[in-house]
Amino acid sequence: MLQLINVVSDRGSKYAVSGGPVQGREGVDAFLKELKRTRKFARATHNSWAVLMADGTPLKGDDGESGAGLVILRMLEREDLKDHVIVVTRWYGGTKLGGDRFRRVQDCVRAYLAECD
Repeated sequence: MLQLINVVSDRGSKYAVSGGPVQGREGVDAFLKELKRTRKFARATHNSWAVLMADGTPLKGDDGESGAGLVILRMLEREDLKDHVIVVTRWYGGTKLGGDRFRRVQDCVRAYLAECD
C-alpha cells in the first residue's frame, strides 16, 4: 500500500491518498478495511475510492463526497490503470469547498500517480 499524507490542505480540510493493487471487489473491500484499521482513516469524513477492474468494469464509492469517486475513476481510465484502487481521504475542516473539492481530489490522484511512476 502506497500512502501519501497531507497531500493538500484547503480552508481547513486536509487530504491524503492511498492505493495499491487489488483483485476483484473482495480485494477492494479488504483494502478499505485495512486502511480503516488506522484510527485516523476510520474517523475521516470521507474515504472516496475507485478502481478499474481488468475486464474494464468500473467500481467506485463516494463515501458521502458526492462525485468524488467518479473523478478518481476518470483519472484511472485516462491512465489505463487497472486492478489498482485509489482512495482519497478528506478530513473536513469546517468550510464547504464547493466545486474546489474536485480539484483537491484531482491533486491527490495526480500526486499518487506521480509517486507510482
